[in-house]
Amino acid sequence: MLLALVLGVLLVLVGVTATALLWITSVRLTEATLNAVVTRDGSLIGLVVNGSLNADDLDADGPTAARAIEIHRILDSLSASDTIARIEVRSLDGTVLLSNAAEAVGRTTPTSDGMSDAAAGHPRADLLDAGVALSAAGDLANPGGMVEEYLPVTSDGRPIAVVALWRDAGQLMASIAATRIDIMLVIVAAGVLLSAMLFLLFRAAQSRLSRQHRQLMEATRRDALTGMLNHGAIVASLDAAVEAARGSDGRIGLALVDIDNFRLFNDTHGHEAGDEVLLTVARVVTEVGGPEQVARYGPDEFLLIRPDAEVADVETLVERLREALGAASVQFGDSERLPVSVSTGICAFPEHAGSVTDLLSAAAVALGEAKASGGDAVRVAQIGEEERVVTGNFDVLHGLVIAVDTKDRYTKRHSEDVARYAVFLAQRLGLDEEMQRTIHLAGLLHDIGKIGIPDVVLRKPSKLTAEEYGMFQQHVALGEAIVRDVPNGDIVRAGILHHHERWDGNGYLAGLEGQEIPVIGRILAVADAFSAMTTTRPYRKALPLSEALKRLSDAAGTQLEESLVAEFILGIETAPDAPLPGEEHVQIWRPELWVA
Repeated sequence: MLLALVLGVLLVLVGVTATALLWITSVRLTEATLNAVVTRDGSLIGLVVNGSLNADDLDADGPTAARAIEIHRILDSLSASDTIARIEVRSLDGTVLLSNAAEAVGRTTPTSDGMSDAAAGHPRADLLDAGVALSAAGDLANPGGMVEEYLPVTSDGRPIAVVALWRDAGQLMASIAATRIDIMLVIVAAGVLLSAMLFLLFRAAQSRLSRQHRQLMEATRRDALTGMLNHGAIVASLDAAVEAARGSDGRIGLALVDIDNFRLFNDTHGHEAGDEVLLTVARVVTEVGGPEQVARYGPDEFLLIRPDAEVADVETLVERLREALGAASVQFGDSERLPVSVSTGICAFPEHAGSVTDLLSAAAVALGEAKASGGDAVRVAQIGEEERVVTGNFDVLHGLVIAVDTKDRYTKRHSEDVARYAVFLAQRLGLDEEMQRTIHLAGLLHDIGKIGIPDVVLRKPSKLTAEEYGMFQQHVALGEAIVRDVPNGDIVRAGILHHHERWDGNGYLAGLEGQEIPVIGRILAVADAFSAMTTTRPYRKALPLSEALKRLSDAAGTQLEESLVAEFILGIETAPDAPLPGEEHVQIWRPELWVA
């Protein structure tokens, strides 16, 4: 509105300026034209007076009759050849001494401004419109307009007479009118052009200001780094969705997503690396959830809203998100390709809460449970208080497994994989069922000591320093100390303590070599190495199965016992029930290796 008002004022100023300019130009043009006429006629009369008149002709008695006839002829000829309607030579008191109109001679004219100016030595010219009476010219008619001039005749610098003449102004006025029209057209065209330029300029300015205003308003709703809706915008959107759902008995699904180990990305690789992780997750979240239903909710948190959705629908959406992130990775400097995982809390309206605040609180509680389980997990908010049953048969094994799961989600999965790989190898070696159960238990608990390793070391998304690695090595000793009251405790403790010994003696902690290493330690070492290579770790992505088997074969005879590696690889490649990596455990057999 302000710009429109300013534009209107400027356009009015342009119009007023153009009108004033036209008027001033017209006045100045008329004055210039009259001055030119006066100058021209003054020169002409000067020639006539100097060439045709003498001092006797201007006496009070006037010229002789013969001389009067001659002068009349000269003046008549002058008027006929130069569109002069009347020419008179007057004395300073206004008496007509000579004229091309004989009837005017001897007439005393009334005093006028023009006559007074000329008698004082100043030429004077006026433009008289058509029809204006020419009182100073007697009965001279004025049908088309006249130029009335009074020109002094001087001698020795003093006026001695006045020449009054009336020239037909029709042609002159037509010329002035034509010039005035041309000037008016130029001024109007310039005014229109200027107005158009002002209009376009103000319209462009208005458009730019409107665009900048929209961008500014949008910027208040968007996160600067990711371009997603920010905390305030998504909460306002959720509030509107809840109100709409409350009025129509609708449902709303909600997922609060948190990046696992985000602080470690920042601390280890710098804030630019943290920004890259945020952008990676933001891209996947936006692709899965849609740009207007997702937001950056916190420093490393994202919120997904699903109108008309139940918990099951949101769980499906989150699984798609996790699958997409499973295929994504980041890399910083000389680091390996690092995985990116998230923890998610899910809730729904109205099942878990009836207001926006309670809904977000329920999602936050569920997210906290997911993070407490070690990350890379999904938890759904609980409805009311769950019934908790505590029995006297809650054994130590169950408690230790829960402790591992609570400490680190990866450690629990890895331990489960090591247990099934180790049992598979034990079966291939023909060990009895009791030993297989012991190996299974040792596999589940082989990394139990990691519950005493700081998260900053355990989940570090890069290589450990020498000091950190020394700290990490202590997990086997800590694990051996923790396991006391489990079945076959001595064998289980031996597996926990020695599964990082190497066949060539370069392992830890005792540096045992070859047959000095307990059998359970050697079996767990093969299973642990295979699981470590085929599982996504905080510091790198999982290797393909073929590459893992190749590296396992390369480690035979140095890190691992050669015969155990050969038997394990043969079983993985040929056994129908071989436990392959991954949650689906899809069998990839090599039929050509089968033996009848």
